[in-house]
Amino acid sequence: MSTSRTAPPGSNVLIRHVLPFAGMFLLMILITILIDYLLHAVDLVIIGRYLGPIGTAVILASFVYSLRKRQLIRSGSPKQLLMIHERMAWVGSVMILVHAGIHFNARLPWIATALLLISVASGLVGKYLLKKASETVGERRRSIVASGMNVEEAEKELFLDLVAVDAMKKWRVVHMPIAFLVAVFSLMHIVSILLFAK
Repeated sequence: MSTSRTAPPGSNVLIRHVLPFAGMFLLMILITILIDYLLHAVDLVIIGRYLGPIGTAVILASFVYSLRKRQLIRSGSPKQLLMIHERMAWVGSVMILVHAGIHFNARLPWIATALLLISVASGLVGKYLLKKASETVGERRRSIVASGMNVEEAEKELFLDLVAVDAMKKWRVVHMPIAFLVAVFSLMHIVSILLFAK
């Protein structure tokens, strides 16, 4: 009986955590392709040109969460601001990808778009995979303590898991610099458009 009770959480890891991660990323790509296709079908490709600045503004607005997290602003619930950040960054990314389309004629847009995709992917890793690892360690800790082991012994038992979760928390080491590079390349792109647009 105990095996059947513990099996579902392990067997649901794919459904509960990995699939949402892959699904959100794939959905972003599919929606981008669909919007781009529809704009071409109704001969409104020009709208894509304006989605770039709008998407950039949406992503920049989403960083209110970062200001709150670093206590540069005091208002707002960090949990709610994180949720808003994730959704706005996702929507803004779709807009920018539609703006980029498949008609790149320079390296700078290619680089910026590639970095944007990596930034979104690393953000989703933080959201889904780190959450999964933390939940797994929490479940194991509760199970070990419930079996009669004290907290200190439980921490020793979970040492490798705790080290792994701590290492996964370093995803920000990838996410933050790439997000910064996305901002830099986007700014370079905007400046070049303003300087050389006819």
